[in-house]
Amino acid sequence: MAPDLNALPTREGPLKGVIVLDLTRVVAGPYCTMMLADLGATVIKIENPHDPDYVRTFPPMVRAGDEERSGFFAQYNRHKFGITLDLKAPEGRELFLRLVERADILVENFRPGTMHKLGLGFEALHAVNPRMVFTAISGFGQTGPHASRPAFDNSAQAAGGLWSMNGAPGEPMRVGTIIGDLAASLYAAFGTLAALRQAEAQGLGQLVDVSQQDSVFTLTENAVVNYTAAGKVAEPLGNDHPFVRPYGRYACRDGHVFFGAYTDKFWQEACRAFGHPELAADPEIDSMEKRFAPDVYERRVRPIVNGWCASRTKQELEELAADRFPMTPIKDIAEVVADPHMAARGMIRPVDYGATQAQVFGSAVHLSAMAPQEGARVPLVGEHNELVYAQWMALESGHIDRLRAQGVI
Repeated sequence: MAPDLNALPTREGPLKGVIVLDLTRVVAGPYCTMMLADLGATVIKIENPHDPDYVRTFPPMVRAGDEERSGFFAQYNRHKFGITLDLKAPEGRELFLRLVERADILVENFRPGTMHKLGLGFEALHAVNPRMVFTAISGFGQTGPHASRPAFDNSAQAAGGLWSMNGAPGEPMRVGTIIGDLAASLYAAFGTLAALRQAEAQGLGQLVDVSQQDSVFTLTENAVVNYTAAGKVAEPLGNDHPFVRPYGRYACRDGHVFFGAYTDKFWQEACRAFGHPELAADPEIDSMEKRFAPDVYERRVRPIVNGWCASRTKQELEELAADRFPMTPIKDIAEVVADPHMAARGMIRPVDYGATQAQVFGSAVHLSAMAPQEGARVPLVGEHNELVYAQWMALESGHIDRLRAQGVI
């Protein structure tokens, strides 16, 4: 039987009809493919039937009756179809190549060399489908002396320089989220779409090589040029900026706020808002350059801002600043989830996962011609085997039963 190319349901979006094979696990990869799915791509998540994505067991768990599912997994795998396939089995490899023939994009985050050992490296798959984009996410990239090293997010934060410059003075500290995984996923999505555009124009795919270390390295702001131009090594500064002042955390009655009115325009507006317009003309602090000076900032500016904030609540300060100058309450996650602005932006979304449901973050990409995606679901292990293998690829039921009995799917 010929494959039914219309068997896989599609969703609206700029990537409608784009087929993505997702071999990724954990976050550095699943987040990339989820972003593509959010934009309408048909993403087929492929898991080993004997060793599925172990993040399915990560807390927190969401429950419905006797069923519990990982909310962590749900966060990064909405809008995907889930199938199982053992790439090490000869028939599994053969079936995978048939999937590759129909795909526009493949995304994997194995350690470099793994796909090659399976006989499924870029060159092999390029020969099967020359137009397919092959995106590889790894700790240290596909080339270079460290390429084969195993890595986690913390490896990237450490090797990319971010860990050394984050935290309090003298106490380097990891960023409090998996920034290496997330940044690599974002760069991978960006690079994949660029390569897809070229493939659609020229009929030729390419390898997109994204390293977590590289990704973190590009997030170090002015640290690189500060060293290459001035020989200055970035160190932890706590909540302070290397040179912009006032621009940091300040205590208020019920917590802390970020105050960032450092430009002359915003500083003058803040002075008026807090009832001290005369400070905008004070000859010692009347320009941005003067306020940047560490001694002037510590002696004059910091005490002023501390005084403005200390007697007010976060809400009072947010209302006072409003649209006039940058000042934002430092909100905990409960406050962010309850923020009516986030609700208006559609940034809290329900996703169904089996009989359970999780509330997760929405997409940060808002397209004017694309309606918000409703009815998001997270696939169970192998949930769409029948849909993909029987309906889309037109495999006979007896063939599928044999593959299942042999543990290939």
